[in-house]
Amino acid sequence: MPKLTKRKIDAAEAQEKEYFIWDDTLPDFGLRVLPSGRKSYIVQYRAGRRARRMSLGPKTVLACEQARGQAITILAAVRKGEDPSADRAAQRNALNMTELAGRFDAEHISVRLKESTATEYRRNLRRFILPALGRLIVAEVTRADISKFHHDLRHIPYQANRCLEVLSKMFNLAEMWGLRPDGSNPRKHIRKYPEEKRERFLSTAELRRIGEVLREMETEGLELPSAILAARLLILTGCRLGEIMTLRWEFLDLAEKMLRLPDPKTGAKLVHLGQPAVDLLAGARPIKDNPWVIAGTLKGKHLSDLQPFWQRVRARAGLKDYGSTICATHSPRLPLRPVRDFR
Repeated sequence: MPKLTKRKIDAAEAQEKEYFIWDDTLPDFGLRVLPSGRKSYIVQYRAGRRARRMSLGPKTVLACEQARGQAITILAAVRKGEDPSADRAAQRNALNMTELAGRFDAEHISVRLKESTATEYRRNLRRFILPALGRLIVAEVTRADISKFHHDLRHIPYQANRCLEVLSKMFNLAEMWGLRPDGSNPRKHIRKYPEEKRERFLSTAELRRIGEVLREMETEGLELPSAILAARLLILTGCRLGEIMTLRWEFLDLAEKMLRLPDPKTGAKLVHLGQPAVDLLAGARPIKDNPWVIAGTLKGKHLSDLQPFWQRVRARAGLKDYGSTICATHSPRLPLRPVRDFR
């Protein structure tokens, strides 16, 4: 059979069934002609006991000599013991970062993290990580990719560092799941940005002013009572914002002066209460069919956002330099020193 040439390819006509025209100088390289008239270049070889046939591309896209060059490269790889067709299929089916994030959520975030931490992980994935890295193949992500991503967020160093932590965990699990070689985590050796300290403690005078503002708001009756209760409990207990916002009545043990908070990581967490906090909780009244101490405006739900209320308290108390938000994302404690007459 003669060498495959452009003239021979152009002259090949469609038949009732597909057929092949093979090159005599490179026997495993040929042309497939379909009944539709479509023509494409192919190469065939054996990998162990399996016969492989790979499409190189259509005649309308590749010139004959270009296709021949690809065939030579593939056949050379086969002689080295490789299987290019299997490699191509593996690459085509390889997970990208978006798909890894789905498995990461299903098998780690949803199972092992607290609700507040899970919310923050998903927010970082949705807003920062996946828009930048979502299309990359997991096995091909390099340290340079992660370094550039981290650098691009240098204007928000806190967020950049949190995203770095999420990526580190994702790649550790990718190794465990066999999606990357052991020890290949591309987050390694990337230094976090310095972060400004986020809290300062209020003086006794400032704390008293906060107490006065809360009492004024309570008297006026314009603010949600549960928001006022939440602020007072944060100050009197030292609990995290998420712990107070999701506090259930069943967690209270006022006889023993403690809160018994469930913790999916470490088991039950005991928070010992001072007498002011005990008195405050003893005076609070549950809402029917609502299990939450900090009840929201929706039936059966807890209050979901304390930040707007805290900003109003802060502005009224004149604490401009204290901090503009109570942020559940960062799970801070309210850094206040309780005083006896706070309530």
